[in-house]
Amino acid sequence: MRIGRSTAVTDTGRRRMRNEDAFVFEPPLFAIADGMGGARAGEVAAGIAAAALKEGRQTVTDESTLEAVIEEANRRVWQRSVTDPGTSGMGTTVTVAFVDGADDRIVFGQVGDSRAYRLRGEELEQVTTDHSLVAELVRSGVLTPEEAEHHPQRSAITRAVGTESAIDADVFSMPAEPGDLFLLCSDGLTDMLGADDIAATILAAERDPEAAGEALVAAANAEGGEDNITVVLFELVEGEPDPEPEPASTDGGEPGTVQAAEVSADPASRDVRTHGAGPGGRLAALGLIALVLVVGVLVLYWGIRR
Repeated sequence: MRIGRSTAVTDTGRRRMRNEDAFVFEPPLFAIADGMGGARAGEVAAGIAAAALKEGRQTVTDESTLEAVIEEANRRVWQRSVTDPGTSGMGTTVTVAFVDGADDRIVFGQVGDSRAYRLRGEELEQVTTDHSLVAELVRSGVLTPEEAEHHPQRSAITRAVGTESAIDADVFSMPAEPGDLFLLCSDGLTDMLGADDIAATILAAERDPEAAGEALVAAANAEGGEDNITVVLFELVEGEPDPEPEPASTDGGEPGTVQAAEVSADPASRDVRTHGAGPGGRLAALGLIALVLVVGVLVLYWGIRR
């Protein structure tokens, strides 16, 4: 079993001015990081965690090695937050998938409320568990899943990378088979689209990862695009696992610098990506500029009349 088509897409959304998501696209390792914190701290946290995952990519072979890489990401984010007052309290979610084609399985690492899904046939299954307040309330029976979708505290997470000196990550594996399609995504997607809508969108794109990625981002924006939206999709096909790639070169920037908004399966573009404004963010910025110009003209007009 090996990886077939794969893609990653990110967008600022309709409400945010910048993108605090990051992703790692280093087949056979894929990851999402959704940063949180004041000013630009969330972007910094996500970038540091993504860089640590990318750098540790060559060491990941199983659950224990993946857990060690997540712990290193936590150490780096925590160390930065305690030494830089401007990033104090920052943190990030992390959802990682490592494709172990030789043993026909996927090894997952999970901290926070970004998610991993598997589409097998026409059935979409969430394979990670949210570390969030509303998820805890659902598991304890206080809330129904439907109530959780609209709860005002649905974005409050109970675990994050970098907020404490030690991290408790969920690390586990699950069997996989050719034909499976996996989706990693930030909550900018899942807050806007339910599981049925996500499945329908992927199926309408005929399970093509690139077309499905673009369609999922567009659908989330059409529903309001209240947060940054990042999706990573990859399919599994018959065949021997691909040979290990050479370590990818970096783009030369510090974690959290603005990079390109999309990558494809082209090996030359495998890298850590943190992002500036996508189409939604650019529209919001242009709208703000137009508003400032209108206000300026009105102030000038009334000043002249007086």
